[in-house]
Amino acid sequence: MKYLKITIVLLFLFTNQISAQEKLTKEERLEWFKDAKLGVFIHWGYYGVKGIGESWSMYHKRISYDDYMAQGKEFTAKNYDPEAWAKLFKKIGARYAVLTTKHHDGVALWDTKLSHLNVLEKTPAKRDLVAPFVDALRKENLKVGLYYSLIDWSHPDYDVVFPRPDTRKNYPQKNQNQLSPWQRFLKFNNGQLKELSDTFKPDLYWFDGDWEKSSEQWRAQSLKDSLLTWNPKVVVNSRLKTYGDYSTPEQGIPVVRPDGAWEFCMTMNNNWGYFPSDTNYKPKSQIIRTFVEVIASGGNLLLNIGPKPDGTIAKEQVERLEALGDWIRKHETAVFNSKAGLPYGHFYGPTMLNKDETKIYLALFDAPKNYISLKGIQNKVKSIKVVGSNQELSFERNGGAAWNNIPGILRIEIPQGKNLDPNVTIIEVELEDALKLYRGHGNAVELNK
Repeated sequence: MKYLKITIVLLFLFTNQISAQEKLTKEERLEWFKDAKLGVFIHWGYYGVKGIGESWSMYHKRISYDDYMAQGKEFTAKNYDPEAWAKLFKKIGARYAVLTTKHHDGVALWDTKLSHLNVLEKTPAKRDLVAPFVDALRKENLKVGLYYSLIDWSHPDYDVVFPRPDTRKNYPQKNQNQLSPWQRFLKFNNGQLKELSDTFKPDLYWFDGDWEKSSEQWRAQSLKDSLLTWNPKVVVNSRLKTYGDYSTPEQGIPVVRPDGAWEFCMTMNNNWGYFPSDTNYKPKSQIIRTFVEVIASGGNLLLNIGPKPDGTIAKEQVERLEALGDWIRKHETAVFNSKAGLPYGHFYGPTMLNKDETKIYLALFDAPKNYISLKGIQNKVKSIKVVGSNQELSFERNGGAAWNNIPGILRIEIPQGKNLDPNVTIIEVELEDALKLYRGHGNAVELNK
């Protein structure tokens, strides 16, 4: 018996040691994410039937709860082709995609066992829409992101500010009378997330709605711990109060470079879901320029599409995805495996650096006059060329006092004609060694040569 106890203790310690070794740091979990650059956000749900605001239309009482839910009768997904979606995402250079598995309206797109409010039971689709999406992404070697709203405006134990009928029939709650309403709701949320984690093992969770409750009410730390227990590699966005892994500015691109890993999510027009009356699409050039600004500040662009109720994607959205993809393919050496560029002041425009900082990529939104100016580079320059066309550009240094560590201005020839990209031209400045920047305020030259 004594030896048995010792064996059990040793086995316990050994198991814990292995578990500790397998636990990934935040930086290790984020490694793929920080290199991804582009993801596709997919808002797909009932709201596309009438072309109204996703969930918020009933919150703002623009439509009654019953009329909103009646849209499910026309949510067919009859032309849903997740493999075609995944091939398109792969083609344009996206490295991950995020699908709304459940928005604030509470409608689940997967075969949840915890709610009858799902597309299998309530719509003509009558099938799990998340499972084939996950399979298609993995087939194309794309990372899987699942959006999940922490709030659920259909759940009977979640308070709402608009008229809502009795919805208890959609939420089985056997043997839960001893729990408070909020305890029942948290049990439901955690149960659905356990379903998603066990069934799909997502690479990323994209939470939303955390603003309605405090961190303590959400039990955010406990939830984050559970997510990592179920899937030690999963990445979590910032909308789990302070327990996310990266920040998620939305619609307005940051003016100041965010700290740490981040992602900018943006619609193509003014709405997230399919909204046929909204024809205010951003020009393709604006989307491309936004992408460049984001990666130049070290972030990812999560560009949104809103598929139709039948599962097809509007041609205006496909055209914009493909235009961005065409630009990325032409400039992929400057996009992938790059990182945030030079500090402000060295170049009047976005810049990127390669990982070992021996190359600087300058983004030209418009053709400059006279010459391209780059300041504060102390290194010797090996070559300068246009990415995509490989046109070599001449350059010279102007001013400065190298013997006093004041490098002056690097003046670069302007590309001409077809070497200028109609959207964003990228110039590659290759250095002889790792980047050395002059960040001084200038001073008197006390010794001339």
